[in-house]
Amino acid sequence: MAASLSALRLMTENLTAIVTVADDGGSSGRLREELHVLPPGDLRMALAALCDDSQWGSTWSALLQHRFTSAGDLNNHAVGNLLIVALWELLGDTVEGLDWVGKLLGARGRVLPMASVPLSIEADMVVGNQPFTVKGQSKVASTAGHVTNLRLVPNDPPACSESVEAVMDADWVILGPGSWFSSVMPHLLVPELARALHETTARKCVTMNLGSSESETLGMDASDLLAALRQHSPDLRIDAVLADPSSVDDTDALIDEAAALGATVLFRQVRRGDGTARHDSLRLAAAYRDVFDDFLGDVGTISS
Repeated sequence: MAASLSALRLMTENLTAIVTVADDGGSSGRLREELHVLPPGDLRMALAALCDDSQWGSTWSALLQHRFTSAGDLNNHAVGNLLIVALWELLGDTVEGLDWVGKLLGARGRVLPMASVPLSIEADMVVGNQPFTVKGQSKVASTAGHVTNLRLVPNDPPACSESVEAVMDADWVILGPGSWFSSVMPHLLVPELARALHETTARKCVTMNLGSSESETLGMDASDLLAALRQHSPDLRIDAVLADPSSVDDTDALIDEAAALGATVLFRQVRRGDGTARHDSLRLAAAYRDVFDDFLGDVGTISS
């Protein structure tokens, strides 16, 4: 999500990031377990991505991401995680706390959780012919194998009402890039949010990753990722799929899978020039502009 937000904030401030709240590792996992709060880490990352490139924005972004190193309890805690949770405790309201952090940072957009309670992710996976089940976002994200089924615990969590409203009011909804099964697809499994994704009049774009990982998408091509999305949300209609041609092994298969979702594919170079599997924010912004222009619509309001 940080990649798409870094690009989209160059185009509009009418931007809402709707973030997974299933993180159970590292600083977020510790705060979640100790204080019984939403895991703040992914929310922090989205807020940092919405900071502009001024000295103010870059300084606050770096502060949010700064981690303590010590032999004590503060070791590996991110400053932004502590700031977010402290505001939640002071204000007693998750969304208001995130909005206050956004104001402090001068963030170009808004960050919201996808659900109002902490979630867990479970995945049925297979390696070779051996099926097994993995529990927890951090383990799903780091376990090598092919995911065959994904679910949330609880399986009917309450959505954040502001997130549902943002999807319904949006002109465009952007899904991805990101860890496919542990960060992107969980949004389709929150019933109220999934309903909003189906009912919104917004156009929808899926941004493909820059290659498969060595863990949860091991051995999967871009078309396989779209197939998994269609498996878990068969009635969801997509308007556009954005992909870097260097990250697609079988372009015909991707085009066919996109067509099954109702989408057209736009191939654009969005990878950084240093050869890493990371998106370049300027190239990605230009690619999004092409997507929007293809549908003859203004950028308007975007939910990511």
